[in-house]
Amino acid sequence: MVRFVFTVEDLARTRFAVSPLFELVSSLLALRDPSTAALHLPWLKSLSGRLDGIALEPAVALIAPRGYSPDFINPPPASPLGDIADDLDALRATPDDLIRHDIALWKSQHAGVSVGAWLDDPRGTVEALADTLEAYWEVAMAPVWPRVRAFLEADVAHRARRLAEGGQAALFADLHPAVRWTDGGLEVQVSRHEAVKELAGRGLLLMPSVFKWDGPSTLDLAPWQPTVSYPARGIATLWDAGSAAPDGLARVLGATRAAILSALDAPRSTTELAERMDMTPPGVSHHLIALRDAGLVTARRDGRAVLYVRTPPADALL
Repeated sequence: MVRFVFTVEDLARTRFAVSPLFELVSSLLALRDPSTAALHLPWLKSLSGRLDGIALEPAVALIAPRGYSPDFINPPPASPLGDIADDLDALRATPDDLIRHDIALWKSQHAGVSVGAWLDDPRGTVEALADTLEAYWEVAMAPVWPRVRAFLEADVAHRARRLAEGGQAALFADLHPAVRWTDGGLEVQVSRHEAVKELAGRGLLLMPSVFKWDGPSTLDLAPWQPTVSYPARGIATLWDAGSAAPDGLARVLGATRAAILSALDAPRSTTELAERMDMTPPGVSHHLIALRDAGLVTARRDGRAVLYVRTPPADALL
């Protein structure tokens, strides 16, 4: 268990972020053992034959299903909405001594791993890793990132509302069964790791994830921002095409607008809806404006994204 001890200043500095690199690296767990990633099978099937030529084995080897993986491969994002280019730049800029430290710690917990290249040429090896992850991103993640990002941003918006309305107790009450707020501290049950960490005014970074679906994880070693990642709400619906709209509603609203309402079972962006509906973003936007004017959807800006949600009357119609 890891316990993060908060001060009043830490409570004010707790923040949320979406990390493209964390999702990318975590997705390697699904590639490593698809039998454990049933909810991501639609995505895995879409990759069939498309990863040929990308030497992912060294990257996959770094990701431990349980226990410690080198922290430097997932530097916490500097901004609430991370950018993959910035994340990869931060990875490439990792100091050599930090690479060697994390690799030595990783080897101490995982017997039999090969670390020679990391210790002998950390700079060249981390550059090769970043290049591999960049190529993997373009094939595996970039096409689905609008959907994944909208899902994560919807979770952040929900958690931010919980924090504003009920404070830390409300925020952490349903984050995950392995996360518990008690006596001015946050307790996170993680495997093979025990620590008590004073945040000391740094605050805590909270990151929802769809590819780290099996439970929370922590980053609590220097020099990184103390971080807790946790499974995003409703990730079982991430790859769903959405349920069909009732025929009666389609006859009243039109098939397209009824289908859009049905697809808004979670907050979604215009881009994600366009992908789900096989339409152009301008076409979806036209229908969303009509639905908004009719009081059936509302829109809110979250960072750079605009997320649409159904109103209670729309839920009743469906």
